[in-house]
Amino acid sequence: MIYITRRERFTAAHRLFIAEYSDEKNLEVFGKCSNPNWHGHNYQMFVTVKGEINPDTGFLINLIDLKNLIRRKIIAKVDHKNLNIEVDFLTDKFTSTEVIAIAIWEELEEEIKKMGALLHCVKISETENNSVEYYGK
Repeated sequence: MIYITRRERFTAAHRLFIAEYSDEKNLEVFGKCSNPNWHGHNYQMFVTVKGEINPDTGFLINLIDLKNLIRRKIIAKVDHKNLNIEVDFLTDKFTSTEVIAIAIWEELEEEIKKMGALLHCVKISETENNSVEYYGK
């Protein structure tokens, strides 16, 4: 079994809040991340795939195909966007880094299988100190 990781970056805004809460309650629960005027991050995303090397090509997966898939399905939709209101696969979802990682997994998993690999991990770094890793269900 071999593991390959592709890194991509995107910049996006979001707001952590619960609509039923007052602005004061959201501030208490989510801190400055509940700013009604949004806030942003320079995210790093790491997509790790796994599987066996194809003996004919010497590859697990063509990295150009993986790059193009990630850029088409994820980066084109999230980069320089408001995650709460502009991203189709996050509609009606809470935009914590945890939920974002799961949603990205769901967007990529089947397409990666079609390429002959398995999705192993989606890691999202929201800041240099905070990251989330999701390994599927």
